Amino acid sequence: MVDRIAIVGPGLIGGSFALALRAAGFAGHITAIGRNQEALDCAIQRGIANDTSTSIKAAVADVDLVLLAVPVGAMEPCLAEIATACRDDTIVTDAGSVKQHFIDSARRQMPSMKNVVPAHPIAGTEHSGVEAGFAELYQGRRLILTPLAETSQNAIDTVENLWRMTGAVIESMPPQRHDEVFAATSHLPHLLAFSLVETLNRLQQQDEVLRYAAGGFSDFTRIASSDPVMWRDVCLHNREAVLGAFDQLQNGLSRLRTAIDDMDADEIERTFVIAKETRDALLAVSRPDTSGQKDTNE
Repeated sequence: MVDRIAIVGPGLIGGSFALALRAAGFAGHITAIGRNQEALDCAIQRGIANDTSTSIKAAVADVDLVLLAVPVGAMEPCLAEIATACRDDTIVTDAGSVKQHFIDSARRQMPSMKNVVPAHPIAGTEHSGVEAGFAELYQGRRLILTPLAETSQNAIDTVENLWRMTGAVIESMPPQRHDEVFAATSHLPHLLAFSLVETLNRLQQQDEVLRYAAGGFSDFTRIASSDPVMWRDVCLHNREAVLGAFDQLQNGLSRLRTAIDDMDADEIERTFVIAKETRDALLAVSRPDTSGQKDTNE
């Protein structure tokens, strides 16, 4: 049973987790941990936490579960502090979008992996910070677990039950497969959006180009408003899988460029037809609409 939770990083992901638990009736104690006192004060005001701390070691000494909701690059330093202060039975889980890095970091820092439960909520918005969180973020969204052979069933069940309280739908997959899948379906699209906007910003006629950017541009590049630090860390710590996805994309772009250069109308149309049919099929079996929410934490 979980009565005391510590959330390291009470922003969009961590804050929404707390707010969703509260909305579902969780009556336990939640501590928000961060470096910015103003943000921590906001977490109290918004009902995200009962109390706050700027010290991981002080805050996790007597909690039942710690959720790491920080950029991927900050995971290992946080784990190092947690490992020196938490109880032996404290469950440690995360919400990062790169799983193998988290697992490798935990193996280096934690005395035992039996209570470490890697997790990834497939939800988010382009906004970040304590004020961005909301209780409905995880409703009907997938929560991917990548438990290890040595992970205790009690730890897995505890994490699953908490995420179910938020409205999430639980699935599991091996960590390496997770990182490959999300490199292609989430990490790469974010990098494309960032790169496109940065490219247009460098154009000589950038003011005119951006002034006439219409709905399609806005839709495609919305995720370029996501947290740059978070996505920098994703690139660095899921490097191999991201580069593999990049190579596949470059091959596709090269084929399309050749078709356009050759005035090959059939090949251009074939590419577009396959893309349209694939996306339409995905939409036909996708989850129901969740109030316009769009993923950025995939």
